Amino acid sequence: MSEAKTRVLLIGTGSMGSLHARVMSQSDRVDLVGVVEPRAEAGRAVAERFGTTWYPELDSLSDVDAVVLASATHAHHKLALEVLNQDTPLLTEKPVCDDLAATEEVLALSESRDVPIMCGLLERYNPAVMTALALLDGPVHVTATRHSPYAARIKTGVGWDLLVHDVDLAVRCFGGAEPTRVSSGAGFFHPESVEGAEDVLETVLTFPQGGMANVSASRVGQRKVRSLTINEVDRLVEVDLLRRDVTIYRHISHDAADDGLGYRQQTVIEIPELVSAREPLATQLDRFLDLVAGKVDAVEERASILPSHRVVATVLAQARA
Repeated sequence: MSEAKTRVLLIGTGSMGSLHARVMSQSDRVDLVGVVEPRAEAGRAVAERFGTTWYPELDSLSDVDAVVLASATHAHHKLALEVLNQDTPLLTEKPVCDDLAATEEVLALSESRDVPIMCGLLERYNPAVMTALALLDGPVHVTATRHSPYAARIKTGVGWDLLVHDVDLAVRCFGGAEPTRVSSGAGFFHPESVEGAEDVLETVLTFPQGGMANVSASRVGQRKVRSLTINEVDRLVEVDLLRRDVTIYRHISHDAADDGLGYRQQTVIEIPELVSAREPLATQLDRFLDLVAGKVDAVEERASILPSHRVVATVLAQARA
């Protein structure tokens, strides 16, 4: 007997919301029961495209098994509380909220009502990242770079828009441990940026066992860069998140050349097979459906959200100071 489909309501039909709608409509595990969007034209267009119903606002969730929240970040707090207060499992786009206290309130409500919640930290489900994390054995230094050309439509700074992804990856590289120290610098450069919205953040994280991470986020780059470099004592794991590939380097010798004129260096290069070739959003959706079905530890999933949000909040407080 086939498993019953999970009835999911989507809130928000912007760029990310439309992607969620497409992936859910392609899933044989989901019944996309509707989209909520206050902009009538946008909401109707997505609903029509993916064969569902448009609603101008959130109402009763009595006939819904789960909600995907992809509205503008500033609306997350109010909507997340509404969903959780109706005891409906929630997948919210990152960040949960662009304020740490608001995020903590949402997570506390999820815990007190025992309702599963998941944050759309999508790079966790990048096949190259999944492959690299599965291969790690004692990382000591991580470098993560996320640079993009300027996009005027994004009003928030790079902290909640970009940095949160790679802080989350750094935390996962070190087994989920929160950093014991956070230091950072901020740059405010672009004339079109909203006042107080940071264009560049450079962050150094120190972890309990002595590991370190350098995380760089910028929206004044002239090309898109998404890279993750993980150093172990005797190995380097290099990840290109855009190309979705992994390369492993191991230096095995450094000897004087026979003619005495230089040095001979040898490096072994390995290219592992990816653990998956699926679109990250589809992999994330399946994990959310497993969470709703009780196949994923809801307490562990909830606990994994806060470390990256705490770090970004600390970095932004340092920037304001």
